[in-house]
Amino acid sequence: MTAFTQTAVAPPETHEPLQRGVAPTSDSGLDLAKIRADFPILNERINGKPLIYLDNGATSQKPQVVLDAIANYYTHMNANIHRGVHTLSVRATEAHDAARQTVRKFLNAADTREIVFVRGATEAINLVAQTYGRVHVGAGDEVLITAMEHHSNIVPWQILCEEKGAHLKVAPIDDRGELMLDEFAKLVNPRTKIVAVTHVSNALGTVVPLRQIIDIAHRNGVPVLVDGAQAVPHFAVDVQALDCDFYAFSGHKVYGPTGIGVLYGKRALLSAMPPYQGGGDMISSVTFAKTTYNDLPFKFEAGTPDIAGAIALGAALEYITGLGMDKIAAHESELLASATEAVGAIPGIRLIGTAHDRAGVLSFVLDHVHPHDLGTILDREGIAIRTGHHCAQPVMERFGIPATARASFAVYNTKEEVDALVTGIRAAHEVFA
Repeated sequence: MTAFTQTAVAPPETHEPLQRGVAPTSDSGLDLAKIRADFPILNERINGKPLIYLDNGATSQKPQVVLDAIANYYTHMNANIHRGVHTLSVRATEAHDAARQTVRKFLNAADTREIVFVRGATEAINLVAQTYGRVHVGAGDEVLITAMEHHSNIVPWQILCEEKGAHLKVAPIDDRGELMLDEFAKLVNPRTKIVAVTHVSNALGTVVPLRQIIDIAHRNGVPVLVDGAQAVPHFAVDVQALDCDFYAFSGHKVYGPTGIGVLYGKRALLSAMPPYQGGGDMISSVTFAKTTYNDLPFKFEAGTPDIAGAIALGAALEYITGLGMDKIAAHESELLASATEAVGAIPGIRLIGTAHDRAGVLSFVLDHVHPHDLGTILDREGIAIRTGHHCAQPVMERFGIPATARASFAVYNTKEEVDALVTGIRAAHEVFA
């Protein structure tokens, strides 16, 4: 296998906005030229080529309104929240509270007390495993997940099961990467204490039949946690309509900053759960004899939070809500369909994950070309994709491969960029043919 040396990245240069023939609208009605102008990083050149960023499943780029929200916090209101009566503290507290309300509306949660700020989906899942899980899962009990989970929705449950003497059960997927719902239903039984399932697979793009999963679990009295990190950037999520018990997502995948995320939990469940961490702001009163805990959601938010991150996440959610989640979903569906057809027609390509219902992700392998080599070749053309196991090694094992190349789409991507991806893959195929 030929190895390629990564080209050194040149220092940032002064740019003029790149003109790449972007159509003013997509079939969805979005003004793509205007949207792309909202994302400063899209003016970057990589190896002398205009950046084509197709690694949105790993992290999305940030619009100017998000960058401005971060700068505005540190410039005009940098202070701790909930603890001060001075003006800066009041400003910061009000902005942080407003961000929580924005998240509530975005998910259609019933109450802001059901919105807990965390570092990301990973911490949200660990929080539930170490609080709800520790209370309700015992020796001989079962936790049910699926075979398409990200490591962050596998390892916390393994840790819990090892500690409690419980068993981790895995619902299988078929050769298309679709959940085998009948097999899932057979695995739900009186020993099942919680179901933890992705909404959209980060490695396959599969959209799981979440409403059916929740109905099956609830008929058996089992709560459901949903890893929504790969779902919320692509389509509207309504936690009340889904009737899920917990929903987790990361800010950085939905055009917000890193280090901030959200756990939604039904109020009754959160109220009954013990604290996750101890410290400031999660308490009502402290003596050496006894500590009483704060109300929701603060019981789960120990210490100084990522105030700027929460405010910027609110700005990100307002931005995409303003664009229209239905329009975003339609535009990205167009891109995915176009990319699936064009990439699938390249000689030597094997698509990994061909579920009927997919969102945002195209995974594939190319004969005689390691995904890492393909990623390096494309990077020379300014095209950023993800290569590897995508923190989903069991998925790779299921399909008998060590890794895939993954192109993942966002609202600012264009059909022209899909064409460039196809051209780059074809060129790589010719090199190794």
